[in-house]
Amino acid sequence: MSNLKYLGVMLIIALGSFTSRVADSAEVTPLMLKDLADIPGKEVLMITVEYPPGGTDPVHRHDAHAFIYVLEGSIVMQVRGGEEVTLTPGQTFYEGPGDVHTVGRNASRTEPAKFLVLLLKSKGVEPVLPAQ
Repeated sequence: MSNLKYLGVMLIIALGSFTSRVADSAEVTPLMLKDLADIPGKEVLMITVEYPPGGTDPVHRHDAHAFIYVLEGSIVMQVRGGEEVTLTPGQTFYEGPGDVHTVGRNASRTEPAKFLVLLLKSKGVEPVLPAQ
């Protein structure tokens, strides 16, 4: 199997759980899954998430370093113990491996919002995990 086909299959497998755990209203688009050869056991998963107007995420966590970059619209983010922040295009947000993502939503009820997510994670670990 070619590297590109293998990447596609692995990305579909990795995102299967992710997309089922993200709110029904959010559209998740996989962009890349890449092994980090110089960091054994680690990989990077890159996705975009698009919230429709009023869209939200359920409470969840990532056993990963998550780097968020807002592309369009405005989103509201918060991790447990942190301040709720509203982000606009060009702004960033970070979630650490121990953080619980308690708020993730579109700040607008009339306009969509889209953001890029880079997850630095352990291979074989689901990208999104349930949390209370």
